[in-house]
Amino acid sequence: MSSTAPDPSDPVTRGEEQILDHAEAVGQLRRLLRADQVVTDAAALASYAHDDAEWAPFELPLAVVLAEHDDDVVAVVRFAAASGIRIVPRGAGTGLSGGANAVARSIVLSLERMTRIVEIDAAERFAVAEAGVINDVLRQAVAEQGLWYPPDPASYRISTIGGNAATNAGGICCVKYGVTRDYVLGLRVVLADGEIVDLGRRTAKGVTGYDLTALMVGSEGTLGIITRVTVKLLPLAGREERAIVGAFGSLVAAGDAVAAISASGIVPSALEILDRTCVEAVDAWQGLGLPHGVDTLLLAKVDEVGALGERHAASVAEFMAGAGALSVEQAVEADEVDRLFMARRLAYPALERLGPVLTEDVCVPRGAVPEMLARIQAAAAEYDVVIANIAHAGDGNLHPLIIAPEGDDAAKARAKLAFDRIVDECSELGGTVTGEHGVGLLKLPGARAELSDRVLGMHSAIKQALDPNGVLNPGKAFPA
Repeated sequence: MSSTAPDPSDPVTRGEEQILDHAEAVGQLRRLLRADQVVTDAAALASYAHDDAEWAPFELPLAVVLAEHDDDVVAVVRFAAASGIRIVPRGAGTGLSGGANAVARSIVLSLERMTRIVEIDAAERFAVAEAGVINDVLRQAVAEQGLWYPPDPASYRISTIGGNAATNAGGICCVKYGVTRDYVLGLRVVLADGEIVDLGRRTAKGVTGYDLTALMVGSEGTLGIITRVTVKLLPLAGREERAIVGAFGSLVAAGDAVAAISASGIVPSALEILDRTCVEAVDAWQGLGLPHGVDTLLLAKVDEVGALGERHAASVAEFMAGAGALSVEQAVEADEVDRLFMARRLAYPALERLGPVLTEDVCVPRGAVPEMLARIQAAAAEYDVVIANIAHAGDGNLHPLIIAPEGDDAAKARAKLAFDRIVDECSELGGTVTGEHGVGLLKLPGARAELSDRVLGMHSAIKQALDPNGVLNPGKAFPA
């Protein structure tokens, strides 16, 4: 349903462009919005010019716009389209692929001030939130009504629901409960011509028309700007978490345990790998009392209630032992479970303290996890770089983190070679170049190799249909 009709007198509607210089563009933005919503100071422009991806290219934007309502987004989009300016939508800027990086002659359009939880319907089990609502804020709000929003990216305490939807974010529990797309019922989207459309539904089922909601989820702001998200919720009750922790003498042995657990038919609610570099970095930073002196930790959770949960936890422990674990321990106290998995969530920022981190996001078939981990280690040795490994191992989504010392250009060059080698090895094993971070800019070469010419043509046709002038986040998500 459309809530904003095109204005035939508008230059956008007529297909005209009025090319403005920098000062004129900023001046017009300030006439459209309040002064505090248009940011142009140098420090802010530098901060908003890129996300958390290391080494992805970016330009300084003309301005940063802090939208507060749908009407703000509409006004800015229509102005940009009429002025030959590009728009880069932004949530919290926690992305790791360069998807929110500013391009030449662009406005960064931040949704961070759009923070209303519009509705929580406990009976129908859905919530409606504006794009700037923080993932954890929504999770806590629905928990007060006995409901649960499962998608939990490691950045859940700082990333936004709109950004999660734009990148189809995953998370620790997605091995069992799925990714963001599995929970998005509907979206409010501002299209490239400034028109607002409401996509999707509020009902438990619905198949009217093409699934345009699913198309928008993961499109990285290239097809429309998400301003509101309707998500389905699950009951909070009926889960009883148990953690199982295996300490291994090698990364590959931990991968063998992952393959065995996956083949057994047990579906853990989390199955995560942290190697020695990650464990020591987190503990040095936060002092969580993690075990030292082991090569790799494998963290598993099961959440079935009662005897079934006990049996599954025991089976997971047996698979770890059978793969050669040096020790296996179980935890059932909520504080202990949370402490162990907080270590996983803190791994990336802990490693950033050691130097710039180039983050991989490859995903391979679960049975190929041990082989892929071995190939990652081989790449580290071949290119003489430090690669720390964290992984959503239960679904084959691996995050090798390549660390290069600040200012060491030679190490940076070797890190890029290792990055490319890992992408190639992933493809050879039947994987995909990005499991959850998105293509952004960093994965454009890998996406080009993965997608056939015909499939790339389909992407281009969709982009042309919805954004013929290339206003929205150009150059991202798929190679042109």
